[in-house]
Amino acid sequence: MLNLYDENGKIQFDMDREAAHQYFLQHVNQNTVFFHDFDERLDYLIKNDYYERDILDKYSRNFIRELNDFAYSKKFRFQTFLGAFKFYTSYTLRTFDGKRYLERYEDRVTMVALGLAQGDETLARNLVEEIIGGRFQPATPTFLNTGKKQRGELVSCFLLRIEDNMESIGRSINSALQLSKRGGGVAFSLTNIREVGAPIKQIENQSSGVIPVMKLLEDSFSYANQLGARQGAGAVYLHAHHPDIYRFLDTKRENADEKIRIKTLSLGVVIPDITFELAKKDEDMYLFSPYDVERVYGMPFTDVSVTEKYYEMVDDSRIKKTKIKAREFFQTLAEIQFESGYPYIMYEDTVNRANPIKGKITMSNLCSEILQVSTPTTYKDDLSYDVIGKDISCNLGSLNIALTMDSPDFGKTVETAIRGLSAVSDMSHIGSVPSIEKGNDVSHAIGLGQMNLHGYLARERIHYGSEEGLDFTNIYFYSIVFHALRASNRIAIERGEYFEGFPDSKYASGEYFEKYTERVWEPKTERVTNLFASAGIPIPTQEDWLELKASIMKHGIYNQNLQAVPPTGSISYINNSTSSIHPVASKIEIRKEGKIGRVYYPAPFLTNDNLDYYQDAYEVGYEKIIDTYAEATQHVDQGLSLTLFFMDTATTRDINKAQIYAWKKGIKTVYYIRLRQLALDGTEVEGCVSCML
Repeated sequence: MLNLYDENGKIQFDMDREAAHQYFLQHVNQNTVFFHDFDERLDYLIKNDYYERDILDKYSRNFIRELNDFAYSKKFRFQTFLGAFKFYTSYTLRTFDGKRYLERYEDRVTMVALGLAQGDETLARNLVEEIIGGRFQPATPTFLNTGKKQRGELVSCFLLRIEDNMESIGRSINSALQLSKRGGGVAFSLTNIREVGAPIKQIENQSSGVIPVMKLLEDSFSYANQLGARQGAGAVYLHAHHPDIYRFLDTKRENADEKIRIKTLSLGVVIPDITFELAKKDEDMYLFSPYDVERVYGMPFTDVSVTEKYYEMVDDSRIKKTKIKAREFFQTLAEIQFESGYPYIMYEDTVNRANPIKGKITMSNLCSEILQVSTPTTYKDDLSYDVIGKDISCNLGSLNIALTMDSPDFGKTVETAIRGLSAVSDMSHIGSVPSIEKGNDVSHAIGLGQMNLHGYLARERIHYGSEEGLDFTNIYFYSIVFHALRASNRIAIERGEYFEGFPDSKYASGEYFEKYTERVWEPKTERVTNLFASAGIPIPTQEDWLELKASIMKHGIYNQNLQAVPPTGSISYINNSTSSIHPVASKIEIRKEGKIGRVYYPAPFLTNDNLDYYQDAYEVGYEKIIDTYAEATQHVDQGLSLTLFFMDTATTRDINKAQIYAWKKGIKTVYYIRLRQLALDGTEVEGCVSCML
C-alpha cells in the first residue's frame, strides 16, 4: 500500500507506520520471552551464557538497572516497518534455537553502551543517550555483537598487503580463511606480485602472475563463510601500471573464460596522476615489472611513487616494461565498469597528498572508504614471523546528520562517538592475524562516518548538490573534523598516550592545521548560516583552531585516523536515514528481504509536500554527487565511499568523463558504478556485502 497512491494521488505513509505497528502486535510481542522484572531477565541472560558477565561486573546492578530505565524513558519507536524488521532479523539477541527474542531495541542499546564504556558510567550514559536518540549508530558488527557471550568480532572489515614471495602469499590465504570465518570482509593488495612470465630464481617465464592468487583467495572466501550465515567477501587491488592489469580487468568481463573469471571477488584499481596525464597527451602508458622495480629500488613496487619515478623507470634498462595506450586503458576500464560495476578506483596521488601520516597508502577496502598506511610483514624460512608489519582493521560507526544537527550539544555528540569507536579499537584483538592485531594496537585508528545527508537537506527544503547543499556539506564536515580532533586530543591527554608515529605526522609538525588557521571558514550562504545559528551550533573559528593545534602538538591525538564515510546499509534502515552522503536511489526503495519478499522503504522525512527535494541519484547526475563529495573530502582524513549513478542511456564515454571529473575535483576513491537497471520484480540490486554497515 505504501507504493500505491490513494484516491487523492498521495503516498500512503500511514500504511508503513501501521505495518510496523502490526509487526510488533502480531510477531514481535508474540515471540519475545517474558520476564517479570529487570533482575529476573538479567540473571537469566547471565546464567545461560547470553550476556558477558565480565562486562556487567564492571558496573553495579543499580547502575545497570537505571541505565536500562533511562533508555526506555526515551520512548523509542521505529519510524518504518523495514527499520523494525531489520533490527529483529539482524541484530537483537535471540534464544539459542533462534525462535524467540530476548531483547528489545532499548536492551540492545544499553548492552552496547555498557560494553563500549568498559566501566565508565558517564560514557555509558552518554552512549545510550546518543544511540537511543538516533544521533550515533555503531556499525553492524559492533551493534550486533557487543555484550553477547556467544559473539563474533566487533569489526568486520580488514586490509592486508601481499608481498612478492610464497611465504606472504601462503600467509595471506590463511588470513583470508581466518578473517572470513569471523564474518570479515577482507581486501588485499596484489601490486607487489610479479607478473605473468616474470622469472623465479632467475629462470625466465616462470611466474603465473596475479590471476591464480585471485582464484585462491576467491575459493578461500567461499569456503570460510561463518557457518553459512554470511558469505565471505573479498576485494583485491592492483596498480594501473602493473603488467597484469588487462588480465586483471578481463576477469570481470561477461564473456570471460571460466578459467580466469572471478565471480565473487571485488576488484579495485590504483591509479596515479601520471596515468591521467599520459591519457591527456594521448601517449603510451608503460607497465613495469614489480620484480624488477623491487630489485632496482630496494622496495616493493607498491611503495614506489609511479608518478614521481615514471620517466626514470621508463629510461632504466634494468626494468622490464611493456606499453599500452593510456586512453585505451581508460576505455577498457569504462567498459568493464559498464558491464560489471567494477573496478573500484583509488586515486593514488590524491590520497597520499591528503595523508597526514608518514608512509604511503597503497590500497583501500571492500567499500573504498578506508585509507590508511600499512607496512610489510617478512618471514623466516620456517614461515615464522621475522618482522610483523602493520595491516588494517576498520572500527566504524556513523552519525545521523539530521539528528546530529538537532543535538542539544553538537560537540558532545561527536566526542561520544569518537570515544565509543576508540573503545571498539581497544577491545578488538584478532590474534589469528598478528599484522592486523599490531596495526590496530599501535594506531587506534577509527572511522567516524556520516549518513542521512539527503534526508536532512530535503527536510530543510534544500536541493541535493545545490549551492546551499554544497555549502552545508562543507561547513558540517568542517565542524565535525574540529570536534573529532578535539575529542582524540582529550583522550590522549587523559591516557598520556598518542598513536605510534604521531611525532612524524603532519599533526605533530602543525602542517595539517595550516588550511584551517590561515583562512576563515564560514558559510557562503545566508541559509546555512541560519541553519547552524538556529541549531545553536557554533562554527569553529581560527582562534579555536589555533588553540586546538597547540594542544595537539603538545599532547598528541589518540587515533591515527578519525573519519571514513562508508556506504551505510542496514544501520541506515534502523536509524531511519538516507544511506551515507549520496542521494537516495529512489523515493520509495524496494528491497527483497528473505522469505517475506518485497519490502518498501520510504526516504526519511519524505512527505507528500516535499517530493521535489528527493530527486533520485540517477536524476541528480554524477557532477552534483561528485561536487558534494568533494566538499566533504577536504575535511576527511580517510575516504568516502562514492557510488556514481548513470541513466540507462549512459555510454562508456560518460563513465570516462565522470572518472576524469572526480580526479580533477580531488575525489580519493570511486566505489561502484551503477546503471539504472531494475530486477524483473522492480527491486534494486544490492551493493557491498561486507561494508553495508
